[in-house]
Amino acid sequence: MDESGKPQDPQESGQDRPPQPPENAPEGSQAPPRPPDSPRGTDQESTGTKAPGGGILMGRPFGVPVYVAPSWFLVAALITWVFGGQLERVLPELGAARYLVSLFFAVAFYASVLVHELAHTVAALRFKLPVRRIQLQFFGGVSEIEKESETPGREFVLAFVGPLLSLVLAGVFYVGMRLVAPDTVPGVLLAGLMISNLIVAVFNLLPGLPLDGGRMLRAVVWKITGRPMSGTVAAAWVGRALAVTVLIGLPLLTHTGALGRAPEEIGGADSLTDALLAAILAAIIWTGAGNSLRMARLRERLPDLTARTLTRRAIPIETDTPLSEALRRANDAGARALVVVDRQGFPTALVREAAIVGVPEHRRPWVAVGSLAQDLKDGMRVGAELAGEDLLDHLRATPATEYLVIEHTGAIYGVLSAADVERAFVAAMARPS
Repeated sequence: MDESGKPQDPQESGQDRPPQPPENAPEGSQAPPRPPDSPRGTDQESTGTKAPGGGILMGRPFGVPVYVAPSWFLVAALITWVFGGQLERVLPELGAARYLVSLFFAVAFYASVLVHELAHTVAALRFKLPVRRIQLQFFGGVSEIEKESETPGREFVLAFVGPLLSLVLAGVFYVGMRLVAPDTVPGVLLAGLMISNLIVAVFNLLPGLPLDGGRMLRAVVWKITGRPMSGTVAAAWVGRALAVTVLIGLPLLTHTGALGRAPEEIGGADSLTDALLAAILAAIIWTGAGNSLRMARLRERLPDLTARTLTRRAIPIETDTPLSEALRRANDAGARALVVVDRQGFPTALVREAAIVGVPEHRRPWVAVGSLAQDLKDGMRVGAELAGEDLLDHLRATPATEYLVIEHTGAIYGVLSAADVERAFVAAMARPS
């Protein structure tokens, strides 16, 4: 008897502890993980609303949402200020109106960046690769393509079309520049857009991830070796070397006057600005290269994440069974989960592990498992053979803490915990290549 006068559970010695996760699983959280480059958040439908990951939805060309990140406004203001200073020297008669012209240049430049990203998007859609969204942000744009190219040839084309469109735009702006006077607003704008698109094209052709040139290098090494991972490793390390080169080389080029300004014209503020710009660019490239390596490692290991191998053994239990009795049966059978079935043995609900933990041991003989169970909804039944991204996509489509795993015959195989999937996901990321 306990202090309240109720009989204590005869199994308090440990047999009625809630089913435990696999002992060899590392620590992890409850949410099912998200595979690389496959985010599937819900986009807002109306133009001008905020994106799930931050940003403002501006439109849906080719059915792909285009977002402008908050950092874009900072860059647009910086471009307006810098280009306005240049206009003051070239067209001093503009006065304060030069900043309106500069703002137009900033918008036109990012429109060119959008064309660059749309080239990637159209190529991806042509290859049947879903594109989640395009985001314009600090230092350019990103096309979020949800799947990998199936061949190195497609990977090369997908990467090359972006810089190619930037080169085409640079040529178009060059032709337009030749048709107008150079000391006019159209002439200055066209010259600026020609140079900026040329810079975008050349910079993106540098052979290191995460740049387009790095993806092209990855495709070449993939073609030679037959292994996409080898291409990713090579392009990522070239990207890291490129980051170091930018960090050291850009300030040196500025200091020596190689970028067109005499050394005596370069002040301390200019040197500091160039060093800061180099540091930001280097950090972006280095981080992107590292992320590419981690995502490639994960893609290699995703097929090992199968519902069958991650499933906990479960026993069927009727809804009015006392929790203490259900846990005793589970422990006797070596099971780690409880599946509520009807009189005919058909599964109707899953007993949540968190709910079991929340019931004090002395209360378990009087608590029916049905009161702790979660009804099985559409999507909470998982095929035992599901693996990799297909498994993760299924879990994300119906968020839950536990899922019923069934054989192709419909027979109960066990219960899959989202926490176990997360732990396996983290373990796969942690293993060295």
